[in-house]
Amino acid sequence: MKKQFRIALAGNPNCGKTSIFNALTGARQHVGNYPGVTVESKSGRFKLGDVDIELIDLPGVYSLSSSSPEEDVVFKELTKPGIDLILNVVDSTIPRRSLYLTTQLAELHIPMLLVFNMADDAEKKGMQYNIPKLEKYFGSPIVQTVGCRNDGVKALLSKLAGTLEHLEDHGVPMLTYGSDIDDAINAVADKIDALNVEKYSHIPARFFAIKLLEHDTAAMSLPEFKSVHNAVDEEIDHLLKKHAIEAETFMADRRYAMLAGACSGSITMSNERRREISDKIDSVMTNKYLGLPVFLIIMYLTFYFTFICAEPMMGWIESFFNWIADITGKVWAEDKLTLLRDFVINGLIGGVGGVLVFLPNILFLFFAIAILEDSGYMARAAFVMDGVMRKFGLQGKSFVPLVLGFGCTVPAIMATRTIESERDRTVTIMVLPLMSCSARLPIYAMIIPAFFAVKYHAFVMWLIYIIGVVIALIAARLMRSTLFKGSGEVYLMELPPYRMPMLKSLLLHMWDRGKMYVQKAGTVILAATVILYICNTFPVKKDFSSDYAAKTAAAEKIADAGEREAALQKIGFDRQAELMEYTVSGRVGKMLEPFFRYIGFDWKLATASIGALAAKEVFVAQLGVLYHEGEADEESEPLRKHLIRNYTPLQGFCIMLFCLLSIPCLATLAIIRRELNSWKMAVFEAVGLFALAYILTFIVYQAGTLLNIGTKFIS
Repeated sequence: MKKQFRIALAGNPNCGKTSIFNALTGARQHVGNYPGVTVESKSGRFKLGDVDIELIDLPGVYSLSSSSPEEDVVFKELTKPGIDLILNVVDSTIPRRSLYLTTQLAELHIPMLLVFNMADDAEKKGMQYNIPKLEKYFGSPIVQTVGCRNDGVKALLSKLAGTLEHLEDHGVPMLTYGSDIDDAINAVADKIDALNVEKYSHIPARFFAIKLLEHDTAAMSLPEFKSVHNAVDEEIDHLLKKHAIEAETFMADRRYAMLAGACSGSITMSNERRREISDKIDSVMTNKYLGLPVFLIIMYLTFYFTFICAEPMMGWIESFFNWIADITGKVWAEDKLTLLRDFVINGLIGGVGGVLVFLPNILFLFFAIAILEDSGYMARAAFVMDGVMRKFGLQGKSFVPLVLGFGCTVPAIMATRTIESERDRTVTIMVLPLMSCSARLPIYAMIIPAFFAVKYHAFVMWLIYIIGVVIALIAARLMRSTLFKGSGEVYLMELPPYRMPMLKSLLLHMWDRGKMYVQKAGTVILAATVILYICNTFPVKKDFSSDYAAKTAAAEKIADAGEREAALQKIGFDRQAELMEYTVSGRVGKMLEPFFRYIGFDWKLATASIGALAAKEVFVAQLGVLYHEGEADEESEPLRKHLIRNYTPLQGFCIMLFCLLSIPCLATLAIIRRELNSWKMAVFEAVGLFALAYILTFIVYQAGTLLNIGTKFIS
């Protein structure tokens, strides 16, 4: 037996495929995108005895019909040579629907191991399987698993080891679609065999014959089979005349009929089928009146959990970077490479460190979201929100991308490909940047503890997220009523049973997102910090409006220690302000300040807002660089103290509101252009969001100032 195998993991969405992938590969995973498409690719490695296995986690699909980017990716991946085995994960609680994909995978004649997952849920439903009979029918071994439990894949590992030892002995599926259609398949298959296409010699001609008869997009686009298209059309015409039904519809009907026969003789239900706990929970969670309040409470608790758990760790990280800056300042002599020393201490450590300090918030937020997804609640949230979203011109399928927008807008926009309606998809993409992505979280985590009491932290965080959601829905309603008119589409939802999330899967999800954030801080934000530091440093001002040396000497003679310290500090800040105003950033900020002051922004905040176009986290890094540049005191002062001293709570809230609503990062604009194939839409999005952010922030700031709300500085 060979020592290396390449295995493809295939299955429907929500079948527990990811849990099994995580259980097998652990942290040895690689995540990326398939070339040319925005569909996530995931692979991992694990050892089975002395055998090295590469496991490819294919996107979740319901069929190989190439009607979506995910299905097209799976089709192309499975028809390439090199796959030794397919692990087909099946939700054993809904076998007929899950096995529809299995019938198409079986036609590939690639050795396959069927993984009947969620066996515990199937047992609770009173379902009993005749495994030997099903194995004979599909020509593949079957193993029952509980992927969400640590010990739930032991049987899979044992069965997999035996399957790999006898790959050459895999069976042939007993699949038949009726005499008429089987004759049509054989006729087209003979034509394909006659072509002797070397590229697809490892795949039976029967598989491509079926795909061509279904007019599958991917199969029809293969140049190798264009010569048989006339023969395919003849067979389709024959079937159409005889059955008065389109071939692709007929194939789907025959597959389900075939599965009905296979399942009726192999799967039985016990007479005593008790009502599931999921149904009882859903009577509250999806209740017409209670569902929405429960959803809002759960989101509030999510943010409360994030803040409570993250706050101590943020303090540790902040102290650590302050300690690093202090040690570096003491070890590195002031007269040695002064400019580089200043950049390392105040630019590099202060900038990137100021972003990494918010890593705990990112980790705990994604941990909480992973719990909601893996437990099955996220599907209920989509169900609950469907009615609300339809009032705003969207559908329940739009909810999933909007929730993903809380993590990162880029993959959320990619997720809109599941929305069949082009109008709904476009509107969803256009409002997605209004969802508070994780890149904005460092801004909120910086502002909220600085200006609001501890007891209001979770509420203010919850409020800023809700504001984004509400404005997004209102914007969606306006667009559907004007630019994208049309009737809505029906959305059929699947509510999986509630499950206990697996800790390993939750931690891996948290690790993946945390790693992405750190990589972003180490690349994009680091590069932006270098550029911003240069803009914040040059040109260097040499002639000052005051003799600060003389003022410092005079202040040092003040007898009272407190007054002396205050005077020296004021002199240092005055000199620092002159230095910064003379730089490129200062000049740009000063130029924009008259426009931004009506929303409560000074030139520093205006400059940071421009820097945030690279990545929203850069807003924090830019302020960190600005407020650490040229300080008289050698020790770095935490950024929050600078904010408290220079801004009011009203201004703090306006900072969050403007960052929430304003132009998203350049990566988001780029993906909007790519997904909608229009620079015009991307530019429209940027201009529209900036106008929206400025107008609403203007209203809030001016109203707050007029009513004297939050206008006092915190002592």
